[in-house]
Amino acid sequence: GAGDLVPVIKKLILTRNHWQAMRRHVARRAPLEACGLLGGKNDQVEITLGVRNADRSPLRFRMEARAQWRAFRQIEDRGLELVGIYHSHPNGPAYPSPTDVAEAMYPVVQVVWWLEEGAKHSLSKWQARGFWIEGGRVSEVALQVINPE
Repeated sequence: GAGDLVPVIKKLILTRNHWQAMRRHVARRAPLEACGLLGGKNDQVEITLGVRNADRSPLRFRMEARAQWRAFRQIEDRGLELVGIYHSHPNGPAYPSPTDVAEAMYPVVQVVWWLEEGAKHSLSKWQARGFWIEGGRVSEVALQVINPE
C-alpha cells in the first residue's frame, strides 16, 4: 500500500570475496553475535571490516567504540562511505530483531547473517539477507553477489 517503506538503496552489490569474508567472520565468532561495517559507494560494497562486539553476547551486539571508530576511519581514508552494517544471529531469526529495529541509527543496508536452525556450525550453512530499516519499519533489500573482476 501507500504506506510501504521504500528503501533508499534497492540492492547492495558485493563480490564473492566480500560475502565470504563476512561469512567467515560470523562463523568464527559463533555462538556469539558478530558485527562489522561495509564501506563502498552508492550500492556497491568495496570493503568489509569486522568490528569487535563489545557485548560478547549470543543475543545482541554493540560495536566496541574504538574499533568502530577505527573502521570508520579506514572507510573514510579510502574515500568511501558507510553503505552497510552486518551482524549475525547465530540462533536465528533470519530478519532484524525488535532490538535491531529500535537501534538502527544509520541510513544504510543492514545485513543479517543467520545459521539455519539445527544446522551444525559449518560455513556453508550461514545465510544472509539485506534490510532497510527506517522509522521502526523494515523492508528487504536484495544482496547481489558478483564475481570479482
